[in-house]
Amino acid sequence: MENETFASFIFFGTLLVLKMYVVAIITGQVRLRKKAFANPEDALRHGGLQYHREDPDVERCLRAHRNDMENIYPFLFLGAVYSFLGPNPTVARIHFLVFFFGRIVHTVAYLLKLKAPTRSVAYVVAQLSCFSMALQILFMLLQHWW
Repeated sequence: MENETFASFIFFGTLLVLKMYVVAIITGQVRLRKKAFANPEDALRHGGLQYHREDPDVERCLRAHRNDMENIYPFLFLGAVYSFLGPNPTVARIHFLVFFFGRIVHTVAYLLKLKAPTRSVAYVVAQLSCFSMALQILFMLLQHWW
């Protein structure tokens, strides 16, 4: 790929999407282990309607996955736009790397119930990267317009 920054973005973006798939698989495995199914037909297949129920561990996995969607999707937009605005490739890679590791630590902290404020710090660190990219995008647009 000619655009080194975009190639770096594609790399980290793909890893983040794969991470989301892993969380979905973990959620399914926890459902099976805890016998807590969201749909009656699934409960019937795995022992009966008494297993059509919620479970705190399944709900925790679902919250981790939802949090990924709330944060990774905006990163994919911001990172793609940022990549095409000609940032320094090293600085861009640092933005992508910081976001990626922040999301990894956030997910691990969420699923393993790590002591606070681990999850919150990981969330903020990742958000700083997105906030920085968003500000740079806006600044570049304002420069272009004026």
